[in-house]
Amino acid sequence: MDDTLLTDISPAAVTKRSEVARPRRWLAHRFGGVVLMAALFVTISTATRLALMCRSFDLLDWSASLLASLGWGLLFDLGAAAWLALPLILILAALPNRVFAARSGRAAIHTAMVVLAGIAVFGSVAEWFFWDEFGARFNFIAVDYLVYTTEVLGNIRESYPMPLILGGVAVVTVALHLWTVRQGLVRHWLDHAAAPARRRWRAALAAAALCLAPALGLRLEQLPEFANNYNREIAQNGPWSLFAAFHANQLDFDRFYAAMPSAAAFRRINEMLTRDGSVTRATGAPDTLRQVTSPGPEIHPNIIQITVESLSARFLTRYGSPDGLTPNLDALIPQSLVFDQFYATGNRTDRGMESLTLSIPPTPGRSLVKRPHNEDLFTLGSVLRTRDYQTAFIYGGYGYFDNMNHFFGANGYRVVDRTMVGRDDITFANVWGACDEDLLRWTLREADRDFAAGKPFFHFVMTTSNHRPYTFPDGRIDLPSKEAGRKGGVKYTDHAIGEFLRAAATKPWYKNTVFVIVADHCASSAGKASLPVENYHIPLIIFAPGGQVKPGAVATLASQIDYAPTLLGLLGWSYESRFFGSDVLRLDPARPGRALLATYQKLGLLRGGELGVLSPPRAFETFYYSASDDLLHPRQADEALENDAIAYYQTASELYKAGRYRALPAPR
Repeated sequence: MDDTLLTDISPAAVTKRSEVARPRRWLAHRFGGVVLMAALFVTISTATRLALMCRSFDLLDWSASLLASLGWGLLFDLGAAAWLALPLILILAALPNRVFAARSGRAAIHTAMVVLAGIAVFGSVAEWFFWDEFGARFNFIAVDYLVYTTEVLGNIRESYPMPLILGGVAVVTVALHLWTVRQGLVRHWLDHAAAPARRRWRAALAAAALCLAPALGLRLEQLPEFANNYNREIAQNGPWSLFAAFHANQLDFDRFYAAMPSAAAFRRINEMLTRDGSVTRATGAPDTLRQVTSPGPEIHPNIIQITVESLSARFLTRYGSPDGLTPNLDALIPQSLVFDQFYATGNRTDRGMESLTLSIPPTPGRSLVKRPHNEDLFTLGSVLRTRDYQTAFIYGGYGYFDNMNHFFGANGYRVVDRTMVGRDDITFANVWGACDEDLLRWTLREADRDFAAGKPFFHFVMTTSNHRPYTFPDGRIDLPSKEAGRKGGVKYTDHAIGEFLRAAATKPWYKNTVFVIVADHCASSAGKASLPVENYHIPLIIFAPGGQVKPGAVATLASQIDYAPTLLGLLGWSYESRFFGSDVLRLDPARPGRALLATYQKLGLLRGGELGVLSPPRAFETFYYSASDDLLHPRQADEALENDAIAYYQTASELYKAGRYRALPAPR
């Protein structure tokens, strides 16, 4: 063991070595260790920020705004250090003087310092990988990941060389601690830590007040809206952002967002929703209830909706990919109805499920899939069941993740997930679930079951293979499992869908089935803009081998909330609706389409090249979206766009909060 360290944990008086060192007044008191750990935390946080800047060199705006980012970053680092210092201050105030004099006490303090430094270093490494995946500091996604530790830890273990990473963390941590020891910093603190109880508690209260004063007044909302969102992310502190996201996992619209009188909001939303020819039935009560009437004839084919994990439109040849990752989907497109300007409403799987199932705008905070009181809602499944459809949710993983099983089960769907099949039904799996070939084989079996019962069926199928660690069975495609990364995940999922459709073609129910290929969200949620529009662009492909839906292309701008009413319109259905989406094919082509897209906090409405963004506290901004550089260029406020955005998001929040977005009884 290092001789310096042995000397340092000795209870002896200050030696000649320490006398040679310059006096360190800022450590010479009971709470000198807090100062030392805070300085170490700020140093690690600053090093993390600089590393992320190097990692995103070509994405940042290297201008004066980056200097502002660094200034704000230091402020948040200090604020986070102040919050983290509070429990240390209380612990050190409570420790008796003998702990700092005894060899065992000093050894315990050294151990605690190593552990705390290790946590800080590990957090820095975790931020690096989180940034690499999401292009952001810790946020709402990280909060969710802390909840589902089995999947997340398994994903980390399967995706990264953890022994090497943890070994590196240990080496850096020990090196940092040995440096502080060799500089005599720890010893200088310990030798001056003794203090009468009354004096140290008075000092503790003063130190706590000193920490709280600046920390309480600091908020992420105070960060400027940089033109380049990467600059804004760089300015944040990881632990601070994590706890801020945890605190804001559900935002009350009325409290945090610009609003209008409820009656005016519902008048405005119903005026927009009836542009597809539907007729409002919301007489007086705040509601989106209306009658949708189609000329018919009404048809009742089976529907299999394959919701593909992270399938950005840019992966398809049709939308510019040169990589040939989706040969099966590319071959399917000429035989299908394709929506070329179709956008996800969010950047998480639960958001995609929410929009595709409920046809409701994303409410701020967490998805309705994970909110309380989300049973018996008005869904695509509830409408289909009025025609005696069998509805099922089929998922290759464990459906407790993101509360999926409860959400679908409580809304009338039969749930089939990994827990409900035998071991011999899984040929390959990773932490997220069985491979997509297995999942789609289960789907064939469920379709056979419903067909044998003489019932039309709707299956919501959710894939998992296009997700880190991107592992899949060997020999299926010409890219290696895991090593090929995202490209391998995309190509394997495309292969699995191709095999599924070829197998389905041998089934007696095939010609009477409509197949839908859609994504839950894009592969990346980060961009230079705070709402990077191109990272919400996803495919929607509707294939009907029996001719129920004619092939073609739809250029109207739309988003996931429009899927359900458009699908039912294609089937010629007349029904009562609460959907917030519109039948895209019945809209006036002279009017520009619109898409709703959001983060957990920013709520956007895209229309005619303009993007209106609602954000707390009660702010609204209008931007011109430039596809050439993916930037949002501020422009003069558009009052009509603002009022339309408020109407969409405010009424959705009100209906859910009041428990009125409920399923309707089947017509007699």
